[in-house]
Amino acid sequence: MPRFKALDHSNLWIRVCQSVLYPLTRVVGKRDYRGMERFNRPGGMLVVGNHISHLDPMYDVVMIHKAGRVPHVLAKASLWKIPVVGRALRGTGQIPVERAAGAGQSAVETARQTLDDGGLVLIYPEGTVTKEPDFWPMRPRPGVAVLAMASDAAVVPIVHWGTQDVYNSYAEGSKLKLVPRQRVIVAVGPDIDVSAYRGRQSDPRAIMEVSMLIMNTIADLLAEIRGEQRPAQLFDPKKAERQARKGPTSGDSPGTSAGPEDGGR
Repeated sequence: MPRFKALDHSNLWIRVCQSVLYPLTRVVGKRDYRGMERFNRPGGMLVVGNHISHLDPMYDVVMIHKAGRVPHVLAKASLWKIPVVGRALRGTGQIPVERAAGAGQSAVETARQTLDDGGLVLIYPEGTVTKEPDFWPMRPRPGVAVLAMASDAAVVPIVHWGTQDVYNSYAEGSKLKLVPRQRVIVAVGPDIDVSAYRGRQSDPRAIMEVSMLIMNTIADLLAEIRGEQRPAQLFDPKKAERQARKGPTSGDSPGTSAGPEDGGR
């Protein structure tokens, strides 16, 4: 079994980020971490989550760090060009993802090696903050399935609720709302079983099925946390854009995508 890749207390950048992010996450919102003990175990771990605000990674890395592990987050490469932020990302071992076609393979390989070495990799399968009007998950990108199938790492779902009330990434005007202070929930669910698909990362159908399995599991967990019924299908922003240009069609909900690719939902 891969070793438990624990915290490196000698890493200056990790200590700097801890001194900044721990108090910041308490000030910005009321932290409500649930199931954090699921991180405290040996072996590689692929953590997969919904994305409702640009604040999500901040709360996630604090939670994972508090559980005694080092988070390695896949994030857009442009962040590495920001002074200080780029040095912090590099110093803490985060993983840059290039947006150009085909350029993301390097990030996938780095993440896979991290998992094989017993590390914890955090990825948001949607690739960006959700554009679903009520903050439900969108259809995932395929990279998460490739990682899940190419490694023996545990696949662990997390969901966020409340960060969108603090920072609404798509709001017009002021996006940040600090008063009144909002509760921010980050909940960790049971592992997602992808054992039947291990080693099939070159199979397009397997990639589709695992991607949808992961994202639907996240959507179900989010519905449980929110205490609401989730949409029957994952939101498809491209379909929503096409419908917006053509106008609404009778019997067709904007952005939904029915069919077997949604896991039979």
